[in-house]
Amino acid sequence: MPINPDYLQLAPRVRSFVEQHILPRELELGACNTAAATLAASLQDQAKAAGVFGNFYPYADGRRPLTLRQYLPIAAEEGRSEFAPAILGGDASLDAYMLSRHANAELRERYLLPLLRGERVPCYAMSEPDSIGSIPATMTSHAQWQGDHWTLNARKWFICRAGRADFATVIARTADGPLQQSLSMLLVATDSPGFEWVRPLALLGRQQGQGELLFKDVRVEPEHVLGEAGQGIALMQQRLGLGRLLRAAHWLGLAQRCFDDLCKRVHSPRGELARLADKQLVRARVYRVFRDIAAARGLLEDAADKFDRGQANAIEVNLAKLAASETLSAAVDSAVQIMGAEGLSDLSPLSGIYRCARTTHILDGTDDALISNLGRDLLSATAPGRTFDYRSPSLSLDKVAP
Repeated sequence: MPINPDYLQLAPRVRSFVEQHILPRELELGACNTAAATLAASLQDQAKAAGVFGNFYPYADGRRPLTLRQYLPIAAEEGRSEFAPAILGGDASLDAYMLSRHANAELRERYLLPLLRGERVPCYAMSEPDSIGSIPATMTSHAQWQGDHWTLNARKWFICRAGRADFATVIARTADGPLQQSLSMLLVATDSPGFEWVRPLALLGRQQGQGELLFKDVRVEPEHVLGEAGQGIALMQQRLGLGRLLRAAHWLGLAQRCFDDLCKRVHSPRGELARLADKQLVRARVYRVFRDIAAARGLLEDAADKFDRGQANAIEVNLAKLAASETLSAAVDSAVQIMGAEGLSDLSPLSGIYRCARTTHILDGTDDALISNLGRDLLSATAPGRTFDYRSPSLSLDKVAP
């Protein structure tokens, strides 16, 4: 797909901003305190002034200034720091996309437009303490219709951006009957009566913005339903597909940074003193990390091209997400190994990236669930009577041989 020439220079501009303004202050940003929040807000203002904020945000009318495929190299530069997607607005792109497509005029005015200006922070409240995240039928959150409004009761946990969100998209059961018609997405302002921030939830010993939320008899007006009541499953599937690709693009940016740091250490005076470039195992690590990044990038580009064409890409999306996750984990592990004890300490960003990499195997669908689903889908696509196409395996699920 041809690249929009207006955006050819955006990736290097984003890289320059991340390198100059964010990377030098990662230790401060990782403190997860008031000072870190103030610094992140200041950096976001600088990003807006520099024209590198909201790089994949849609216009208010739902149109996007660039395709997903065009955004990938920009996303990779955003992903060079685990803190950059929040500062540059990249981690809110999915909410902006969903609101632009499925919110009514009132919701766009109240939530979407402030989000596009960087004035509102969204969160997505799906996971629950007493349900299985990959099995929506086990959700216990519910909203009952009471004359002219919904009354929402829900407990959600491990919600990204929970502690600083201005509004939440909440998944809850709004009717009895088949799951495909009983779940809905409700938009709830976090200053609503009955909303409670319960507690932060650390991941691998570090606060990363995850938290637990309680919704107790929260009043939700009928116009605060995203799409229509009962469309929750369809909207969740749409959100998951794009969300996994956006996450994967940022993860590959982190992996590329690990590769760069690995090579930088090999070529450094200390690396030359240790003759690292002459060691076969070091060369093998460099080769494997580069190969994995190149392969994952190809899978991601394929899935993004199909997304832009509106083509079925469920298999391609899950492949890309798994590949990006595995690539990041292998890349940071090799970089730590080459860096030695320094890579395990706060003298290097690698320890933080290492923890981030491990969470990627859980977030947005666990590896085990996705691999199981991929195996099932591939067996279905290759079943007798079907025509299997390696270039478009998702379409093969619907193809039947004549």
